[in-house]
Amino acid sequence: MPRILIIEDEADLALGLRNNLEIEGCEVITARDGEEGARLAFQERPDLILLDIMLPRLSGLDVCRQLRGNGMNTPIIMLTARGQEIDKVIGLEIGADDYVTKPFSIRELLARVHVQLRRQSKRETESGTYRFGEIELNFARHQAFRKGKPLDLSAREFEILKYFIEHRGEPITRDQLLDEVWGYDNFPLTRTVDNHIARLRQKIEDNPAEPQYVITVHRMGYKFIG
Repeated sequence: MPRILIIEDEADLALGLRNNLEIEGCEVITARDGEEGARLAFQERPDLILLDIMLPRLSGLDVCRQLRGNGMNTPIIMLTARGQEIDKVIGLEIGADDYVTKPFSIRELLARVHVQLRRQSKRETESGTYRFGEIELNFARHQAFRKGKPLDLSAREFEILKYFIEHRGEPITRDQLLDEVWGYDNFPLTRTVDNHIARLRQKIEDNPAEPQYVITVHRMGYKFIG
């Protein structure tokens, strides 16, 4: 479950963002000023930060400088008001990953959130390691551990997990998995995907009958929320 930190002093906007992100399956933390936001960013280590520029006590630009200056590479999407073109430029120059201008469409913002989470997940898998729950994966060495003990995953299961992680939180169709993991030249069946997912759940889920990481999306496919 991706953790999102919202640093926004407009209470109604923060509540609306929180509600929509929670519907999307995210865990949400909120802060009402820049100092609290910076503290929570270091304390909670979220997967993504929504950061307003105009904040009490410490501006969003100063928060961004502080986080990047201390080595935090968490994706940051800045929320700016119309007419703050120079702030957008400065924000990107000091390390923000993206920005949206108020008032904005919630669908546009959610799309940008998913893009940044996907990019971050891809960076993590390319760096070689990824952790969720009791599972630790090392893609570079092709190793998996559960509770510190070796976990026997096939090459295909590694590829499925890698694709899920790179698209964390997104509904994935069986056809997508067939295309991206198997390749259509192999002519597998959608039932093949279901069989592999069932075996994978046996290895990574505490209760495969009630999975908490690889979730079934009715009439579509699956979603990974680790």
